[in-house]
Amino acid sequence: MLKFDAEVARLLDNAYQGADLTRRRQASFDALQPTPGETILDIGCGSGLLTAELARAVGENGRVIGIDPSDDMRSAGEKRCQDYNCVEFIDGVATDLPIEDERADKAVSVQVFEYIEDIAGAVSDAMRCLKPDGRLVVSDLHFGSFIWYSDNPQRMEQIRASWDQHFAAGDVPARLPGIMRRQGHHVESVAPVTLTDHVLKPDGMAIMLMHLMRQFAIANNHVEADMANDWFNEQISLARDGRFFFSITQFVVSARKSA
Repeated sequence: MLKFDAEVARLLDNAYQGADLTRRRQASFDALQPTPGETILDIGCGSGLLTAELARAVGENGRVIGIDPSDDMRSAGEKRCQDYNCVEFIDGVATDLPIEDERADKAVSVQVFEYIEDIAGAVSDAMRCLKPDGRLVVSDLHFGSFIWYSDNPQRMEQIRASWDQHFAAGDVPARLPGIMRRQGHHVESVAPVTLTDHVLKPDGMAIMLMHLMRQFAIANNHVEADMANDWFNEQISLARDGRFFFSITQFVVSARKSA
């Protein structure tokens, strides 16, 4: 498990409100097309950034239910959404949602399915909670699209190989449409959101990943601390020299429940 000190927690919060992650969150919001009065599930809601945006969209006559297994995340979400009476947060996981059948009009999940072993089960349970013709939007990174420059490709590959162990599936977007169709649902769209940096932005995804990947590799003894720190510092130097380059693509998959 990743553990965050106060400084890393601040960097994470900064990144999640920065332009990169706001853009991918907006893409998920747009695919969902929330309207006033709807009931929407935010599966793996985390600290409630998207939950709050959905609350504004559905209004007082709607309902947004944030679902997350982390007490800390739900507490942060409750604080963020304390002014929205239409929001509630509940404990739950994506493969066993504590929601009755056909409760919601729509459901959304951003960067959650890549941590789930049973992707088909998660799709099935989310669809169970939706009314007929309800919309499910799932947004995840495809790690096959990961490009990150280094003067030391071998070291970069070791750090990336370490990070590959923090998720269950790095190719969720490629598998998801087929899973949805096999379950009888209609896939509406698959939209890419590519995040590319040639500078190291203080509120960008790259700097957030640098901190997380370094910490994860060291904490799990995947590489020596000196190697992880050298990798981190090289990226700082590359940025200073104008040679930084990073890119990864998130895919937003939208599907309608079979009637």
